[in-house]
Amino acid sequence: MDSVRIDKYLWAIRVYKTRTDATDACKGGKVKVAGVNAKPSREVKPGEVIQVHKGSVFYTYKVIKALENRVGAPLVADYAENLTPEEELQKLHAPVETFFVKRERGAGRPTKKDRRELEEIWDQLI
Repeated sequence: MDSVRIDKYLWAIRVYKTRTDATDACKGGKVKVAGVNAKPSREVKPGEVIQVHKGSVFYTYKVIKALENRVGAPLVADYAENLTPEEELQKLHAPVETFFVKRERGAGRPTKKDRRELEEIWDQLI
């Protein structure tokens, strides 16, 4: 086997939980091969580099061998090399900043002024 569909390959190396998820990601423009958006039916060959945008992280994988069937996690290294930079992986461990604005019970809906103040606070945090 020299090549395999990219959606099937991403599912087989456990990037996505289901093949449908992999297909949807390809259709949504979250998967690229050589910098070009990949359709789910695009064939990938050994040596090609795949970029996957999943959550806030851009993963990068190099195809070592074509694979059609899903394999166990320990065997994934035989079929794909993870080239994701360390700074991208650090995004997974970044703290999630949240804030809560307490409103008095029975105060009703926020006014336009309240909304603007909340947006100003939010903009300062970002």
